[in-house]
Amino acid sequence: MSYKNAFIRVSADCPVDRGIVPVSTRAAKPAHLIQYELLSQAPYRYNHEELLFEVHIRHKQIPETIVRERREEIWEELFSKSHPCLRASMLPKKYGWGVHYDEQGKIAIYGMESPEYQRFAASTELQQLNAMRSSRK
Repeated sequence: MSYKNAFIRVSADCPVDRGIVPVSTRAAKPAHLIQYELLSQAPYRYNHEELLFEVHIRHKQIPETIVRERREEIWEELFSKSHPCLRASMLPKKYGWGVHYDEQGKIAIYGMESPEYQRFAASTELQQLNAMRSSRK
């Protein structure tokens, strides 16, 4: 699901009180680490679908030559099934990152301790959403 003019707040059961940079000891980076790298290095570059695609090709380690040759086919195959929105991402659930979608649906992340996070979370002009909880209560 893609949003416009929306803000995803960290989940109510988020275990941290600030945006934490995710780390992994695994050889293959998990999706949330790739999301963090892309969104922190290029805020407002990706919309939801573009982000999912870029995470997919990096997570699956699809060579750039294959992506160039088969981009449309890979895109169609990826989006032939549904995908969760960023409310389900570990970034707002576990690592303390709020997710802002601008008027064009482009995405940026903000640590929950930042003034930007506080401003977006208090905005009445943005659709306010909560990240999904990690535990059921």
